[in-house]
Amino acid sequence: MASGDVRVWAPTAPAVEIEIGYPAQRREPLTPVGGGWWRWDGDPSAQIPFDYAFVIDGQAHPDPRGLALPHGVDGPSRWFDPSRFGWTDAAWRGPRDGVGALGGVLYELHVGTFTRAGTLDAAIDRLDHLVDLGIDVVELMPLAPFPGRWGWGYDGVATYAVHDGYGGPEALQRFVDAAHARGLGVCLDLVYNHLGPSGNHLWAFGPYFTDDHQTPWGKGLNLDGHDNAEVRQWVLDHAVQWVRDFHVDAFRLDAVHALQDDSPRHLLAELADTVHALAADLGRPVHLIAESDLNDEIMVTPTDRGGRGMDAQWDDDIHHALHVTATGENQGYYADFGGGTAAFPDGGPVAVLATVLQEVFLHNGRMSTFRGKVWGHPVEPAGRADRFVAYLQTHDQVGNRATGDRIGVTAGPTRQVAAAALYLLSPYTAMVFMGEEWAASTPFAYFTSFDDVALAESVRQGRRREFATHGWREADIPDPQAESTRDASVLRWEERGSADHARVWEAYRTLIALRRTVPDLASGRIDEIATDFDESGRWVSMRRGDVHVIAAFGETAVSVPAPAGAEVLFAMDGTYADGDVQPEGGTIDEATVRFSGPGVIVLHGSR
Repeated sequence: MASGDVRVWAPTAPAVEIEIGYPAQRREPLTPVGGGWWRWDGDPSAQIPFDYAFVIDGQAHPDPRGLALPHGVDGPSRWFDPSRFGWTDAAWRGPRDGVGALGGVLYELHVGTFTRAGTLDAAIDRLDHLVDLGIDVVELMPLAPFPGRWGWGYDGVATYAVHDGYGGPEALQRFVDAAHARGLGVCLDLVYNHLGPSGNHLWAFGPYFTDDHQTPWGKGLNLDGHDNAEVRQWVLDHAVQWVRDFHVDAFRLDAVHALQDDSPRHLLAELADTVHALAADLGRPVHLIAESDLNDEIMVTPTDRGGRGMDAQWDDDIHHALHVTATGENQGYYADFGGGTAAFPDGGPVAVLATVLQEVFLHNGRMSTFRGKVWGHPVEPAGRADRFVAYLQTHDQVGNRATGDRIGVTAGPTRQVAAAALYLLSPYTAMVFMGEEWAASTPFAYFTSFDDVALAESVRQGRRREFATHGWREADIPDPQAESTRDASVLRWEERGSADHARVWEAYRTLIALRRTVPDLASGRIDEIATDFDESGRWVSMRRGDVHVIAAFGETAVSVPAPAGAEVLFAMDGTYADGDVQPEGGTIDEATVRFSGPGVIVLHGSR
């Protein structure tokens, strides 16, 4: 905020004061200016650093719109003027030279475990790695302050600020500027559906939450009740801040199905129109990507057609189908994806995978065994598959496993690459989870550092109870509060050049390069998928134009139809044509490819 702009919305407060300094030095009254707003007439730039809190009913609270919290989530805010940063990205037109995030390759990372230091400045030193991999947009897990030094960020509270342990708001500006200098866009993961259980001070200022709507985390955000206009504006201004003052290129919006809004115009639609209008004014794309459990195309339908206006949404069904095909796991919400259920009775996991790749969702009006009801709605990709984000791993799908183990550990490197080839060479927007590109051996476990002893113990016991029901021993479940759990989750960058890690790294680089350079892969459709499944072998063949991606996941030898005379664009393990392993650039003469076990080959040639 700039000079003269220290203000706060507190519609029910009889009086509001500002407490200045840390430790507190003095208090001064704020002036009511109408609409429930209060203003301080002093100049924060006259005292740098300027730490301040708002006092209501004798209790001090950080600024709901404050950009920095250097003293923890219960301490005062620090005034920060984002306009003082010296940007060097004046020529930046957006990711992919103005195309934006859709259709590109995203890379999800957690700042606290991406490097040993766990800061945004340390992450800058690894951006060249992402450029070399072929990434278009870096997606940062939530940066909002949370209690303690380490956490996933989904327990954030002061959403306008950047966690001090990551470097604070100016560190984010440095990161975005450095990313743009390398041609990388930046996406922020924003959480509007709830605030963390510790350090939330919004309740002191006004009706930010309502009893009318409940979420898995408690009261819902007040989007349609009394005084909802200012709450909605608080959300809209928050998103505008990141685009305008921090030059961010995209947002991932967490669990938007929990944003319950009975208003004539849903908050998401208003948010989409606001962000898109700002992007048009700035002359660069800004995309919104939703995480939604609804399996409903309304999420990515434009607002002028009655939709929510999101540009894309995560597609967990693609993840589930890939995971079950590669690992054979079929418990919990994976049950329907192995086939043999009411949702999909025949053909095994590869048939389910083929269906999901073609239809976007498995649960698109089919029975969901896990939910116990029919779920979702049909989607017509119609050349717009880039509206859905496909992936093999995410923070959720790795971190919400009991030990945080990765698919490379569970399925092995060859099956991982076979599954990766199917999503990286699909028409969907693709996303890689940090470390996936070299089959990192490190887990990504759930970890916290709550100061509240009772809360910490509640989380610890909750994790133990949850996974005990799945047969895990308590001793095998990492303690979320243990510093060793976070430390074990830090990527080991030295692994990249060794053994299988190097092979997986080269495979991901090659596959992403093919995605970017082969014309047939620029279409928004899949032309044909064939599969076969029995107890000993399973394979998937996906054709896009003259490109054939053939992936085998079984242990025994299988022969798969292939185009005779096709050029080999990529091959890994167990992939044979005419009896010999074919190098990239070679050709196959027979109309079959024979796999001795799990493997993958990418061909280009006649059908």
